[in-house]
Amino acid sequence: MKTLVFLAEGFEEVEALTVVDYLRRAGIEVDTVSITNDNKVKGSHKITVIADKKIDELKDISSYDGVIIPGGMPGSEKLRDNNLVIDIVKKMNESSKLVAAICAGPIVLAKAGIIKGKKVTSYPGFENELKDGIYVEKPVVRDKNIITSRGPALAVDFAIEIIKYLAGEEKAQKLKKDILYQYLKANN
Repeated sequence: MKTLVFLAEGFEEVEALTVVDYLRRAGIEVDTVSITNDNKVKGSHKITVIADKKIDELKDISSYDGVIIPGGMPGSEKLRDNNLVIDIVKKMNESSKLVAAICAGPIVLAKAGIIKGKKVTSYPGFENELKDGIYVEKPVVRDKNIITSRGPALAVDFAIEIIKYLAGEEKAQKLKKDILYQYLKANN
């Protein structure tokens, strides 16, 4: 299994890096991909990350099993406004591969035209940009190959749902055990 996570200036660090870390712990290969000509990408909270690749280095996206879009502003808008990102999201969806987005990230899926009639969620306030979808106010929503989530506090649940989709329930349960997930839910 192999996925890519797009990074644009102003991405939400928790949403991107939690997913990358947890997927890698579950044995899923992840390439972080800068959408600029620089591998250094500064997040919305001024944390600079060095991406594994730049978008123009992506030669064969058929080797990927999915694409993941973190939220954050203005990162989500920059991803939405990047034609190559939109093309890749469309191609992944056409191949019935994973397309996942969290927080403001689902605006990218809307721009790609892939949420029509699909259940989706997002950070509160982005509902109007997701009118083609069926908006659901749940922490994490999966509709076939599309997984969406609401925001930073849900990055763990978002990552777990992606792991379930790509690697199965057993891998997801193992990760939950390894990260002491039961304590998170026990204290609520």
